[in-house]
Amino acid sequence: MSFDRNSPYNALPPLPLELTDEWAARVETRRVLKEVIVASRELAELKGAGGAIPNQQILLTGILLQEARLSSEIENIVTTNDELYRANAGADLFMQASPHTKEVLRYREALWHGFQELSRRPLGTNLFVDIASIIKDQPMRIRDLPGTRLTGNDGRIVYTPPEGEERMRVLLGNLERFIHTPTGGLDPLIKLAMMHYQFEAIHPFTDGNGRTGRIINILFLIDKGLLELPVLYLSRYIISRKTQYYESLRRVTENGDWENWILYMLTGITETARDTRNMIMSIRDLMDAMTSEMQEKAPNVYSKDLLELIFEQPYCKIRFLENRGIARRQTASKYLKALAEAGLLHPVRSGREIYYINTRLIDVLAG
Repeated sequence: MSFDRNSPYNALPPLPLELTDEWAARVETRRVLKEVIVASRELAELKGAGGAIPNQQILLTGILLQEARLSSEIENIVTTNDELYRANAGADLFMQASPHTKEVLRYREALWHGFQELSRRPLGTNLFVDIASIIKDQPMRIRDLPGTRLTGNDGRIVYTPPEGEERMRVLLGNLERFIHTPTGGLDPLIKLAMMHYQFEAIHPFTDGNGRTGRIINILFLIDKGLLELPVLYLSRYIISRKTQYYESLRRVTENGDWENWILYMLTGITETARDTRNMIMSIRDLMDAMTSEMQEKAPNVYSKDLLELIFEQPYCKIRFLENRGIARRQTASKYLKALAEAGLLHPVRSGREIYYINTRLIDVLAG
């Protein structure tokens, strides 16, 4: 049955649970296997680089927010770093934030929820539903109504996903088994590319599929032991090659061109792992530099706990020092003012609150 972009693609082929010769010829080409070696090496080096920052929360806060911002930007949900970090700094500012900023922060919440849930349950449909529900801030369910169509910039239909909850649950069940079946020694990074295509092709939700799919990618790498923390974000790579991303997906659907799609994803993993490792090293170098500056310019204020806090919370405020047990309110205020006078933090008033911004860290995270 030939593919018709105007008709529901209920004939979407399931993923292989055994690596037949036919499938191996399509997904384990020489070019793919060569790129797998490069991507695996970069990913392993990124995994090791995480140890360069003893306080892992520094990485989780900064990198998760950037992934949330960029992944949402792919779906034209745009916010600025300034608004994002302000809203992240307190419930009061979150309530005042724009709808786009709130949605970006929900993406971060969904990613963190998925990361924590991996130790309690498998990566599968129920977790996918949870992730989509957090992103959209409403209960999501597998699509059960017809009429979903994906269109291009010109408004023309480019893809009509499968219809019928029963059919989609069959496809999602196959996807779950593919994720957790060894599949004849198929490399996990090749599986990642195949898995991501299949999820996007099933398109199980009325909205939020792209962001849910990108979170699943990160969770898959952690589930397979290729990462320990959710710090690899492909969204910056996808934004820079957005047209190629959608074209490569369509070529799998329309022509069975798995090779170029897998190569696209492997190159993304390679470049993103390298960039993220460099970012981690830059954060470490900045921490070392600011340690020296604090000890020189504000020796009475310096402590390891305070240094780590202004990296965990780039928009820092008095209450954060109180909650961490670093100092009581009056002393905490003196500490932050001293760091601002030393040029380490930049104070900004917002209503009755003063936020002390680690602008150098924000610059590193923003790339």
